[in-house]
Amino acid sequence: MQDRIGHILKKGKAENASDLEKRQMYALFHHDENEYELKDLLLQELHNTENPETSTNPFKKLFDKLWSKIEKKKTKILTPKYFISTFGRIAAAVVIGLFMGLHISSLKSNTNPAYYAASAPKGSISEIILPDSSLIVLNAGSSIKYSINGEKGTREVFLDGEAWFDVHKNKKKPFIVHTHFYDVNVTGTQFNVKAYKSEKQVTTTLEEGSVVIQSTEECKLANSVYMVPGEQLTFDKETKNIAIKKINTRWVTAWKDNKLIFVNMSLKELIVLLERKYGVDIEVKNDAIHEFHFDGTFKDETIIEILEILKRALPIDYKIVDQEIEITTK
Repeated sequence: MQDRIGHILKKGKAENASDLEKRQMYALFHHDENEYELKDLLLQELHNTENPETSTNPFKKLFDKLWSKIEKKKTKILTPKYFISTFGRIAAAVVIGLFMGLHISSLKSNTNPAYYAASAPKGSISEIILPDSSLIVLNAGSSIKYSINGEKGTREVFLDGEAWFDVHKNKKKPFIVHTHFYDVNVTGTQFNVKAYKSEKQVTTTLEEGSVVIQSTEECKLANSVYMVPGEQLTFDKETKNIAIKKINTRWVTAWKDNKLIFVNMSLKELIVLLERKYGVDIEVKNDAIHEFHFDGTFKDETIIEILEILKRALPIDYKIVDQEIEITTK
C-alpha cells in the first residue's frame, strides 16, 4: 500500500502535476486507513530534505513546532483513541504544509498566485500550518482557499465559515483574510473570524496583536477600523451596521479546544452550533423553543449527553427519528 501512496504523492506534488493528480494526492488525507503510511512517508520527506551541513531547515522547523504541539497534547489526560485522532489531524496538517513548502520555489517564478484549499466537514475540526509557521484552525462546516504568495505578494485566505488564526509576524508580507463582506488585514496576531454564508452576521474577535478591518465591494466603510485585543467587531449583513464591544475572547475561541461555552445563548443559535459540531440534523417542532436561552460549558460530552442536560434545564424534550433529532416542548 505504501508504494501506491508514495506514487500518488510523488505525482501530486510534482511541479507539472495535473489537477486530477493533485486531487488524488489530497484525497489521501481523508481516509483513516492511510494514516500510518502517510506518517512514514512524511518522516522520510523530512529526513531527505534536511541538509547535514547546516541546522537551518524550514521543514524541520515546521515539524519541531508540530511535535511540540503533540507533546503538549500528551500531557493532558487523553484516551488512546483521542490521542491517535489528534495526532492524525496534526500529521495531515504537517503534510499539507510540507507540500506547500516543496512548491515554494516554483511559486516564486510564477507570476500567477497558486491557491490551495482546505475544509473541515461537519463534526470535525481541522488544523493547517503554513510554511511560515502560521496556524489556521477550521471549525466544523468551514472551508478556505489560501496562498502564501497572493496578490501583490501578500499572504491571503478566503474564508467561508469560522477559523482561528495564529499569524506569524511579517511586516513585509501582510496576511489578509477575505470574508464575503469585509477584509481583515494582519501583520502578526491571534484572532477569530466567523463568516458563515448562512448566518446574517460576520464577526471578528481579537485575542492578541492588532488587525485592521477594511472595505470591500460588499461592505463600504467610511474608514478602516483598527481593533485592539479583547474587542469583537460584528457586521450585520442586512442593516450594514458595524458594532464593536469588549468581550471575554475565551467564550468565542473555546471551540478550537473542543469546548463549547454558552452565555445566555438562544436555542436557535445553540442548535446551529450543535449541528455543525456533531454532524447531526436537528428539527425543532415548536418555534417558541428558539427563544429559550441557556448558559453552560461543555467539554467532550456526546450529543446525547448535551441533549439530556438541556432537557433537565429547559422545558423541552427530544427523540431520535431515523437519522434526525426532533426537539419538542414538554
